[in-house]
Formats: sequence, structure tokens, C-alpha cells
Amino acid sequence: MPRTAKTAPFDAADYLTNPTRVEAYLNAVIEEGDSQAFTEALGTVARAHGMGVVAKRTAMGRESLYKSLSALGNPAFASVMKIIEALGYELRVQTIARHPRVRAATKPKPGRRQPKRVA
Repeated sequence: MPRTAKTAPFDAADYLTNPTRVEAYLNAVIEEGDSQAFTEALGTVARAHGMGVVAKRTAMGRESLYKSLSALGNPAFASVMKIIEALGYELRVQTIARHPRVRAATKPKPGRRQPKRVA
């Protein structure tokens, strides 16, 4: 009779035990560019820290956190920022080397005429 191997379900939260791993995990997900995957990853990190603890720090309900950070969730940006801060992290923006920078619109200097726009 062939033997079958018994395996335990994999949960990434079990391996997110230090800040360096959490940073690497969240940054890798951000690099993928999938906002839903980031939401789910944030949920995984919240479970690793303890959803009850995160709920208290964000003043959000534990059930609400589970729901909004699930595969079907769509949390508001303000909620995402609260959760990130509650976990002890921050979100930063930096330029991307492969994209040209967008130039900010400049205001005309006083006394200069604006060129007429042709429709």
C-alpha cells in the first residue's frame, strides 16, 4: 500500500516574524503592481501581528479588518494607511528610473503674455 505524505496548510503569516521579512514581503507584492494582492498581503501581515492588536491600534473592528483585507475586500486608502501605521511601517513614494518624470505645470510669470491656443 503506497504511503501518502501528510502536509500542513501553508500560511505566510507563520513566516512573517521579523520586520525585515515583512518589509521584503510587502515590497515584493508592491512591485507586482496588483493592488488586490497588496491588500491580501497586508491582511497576512496583520494576522501575523494579531488581528485583534491591529484592530485596537487602528480603532477598527476586527471583523471589519478581516473583511476589508480579504480577497474580496476593497479598503479605503485611509484604512490602508492606518493599518500600515499600526503595523509599524510607512508608505513612501519615489521616482521610477524607467519612467520619465512628469513635469509640473508652471505658472506664467507676471507680465508675460500667454500664447493663444488653437482649437
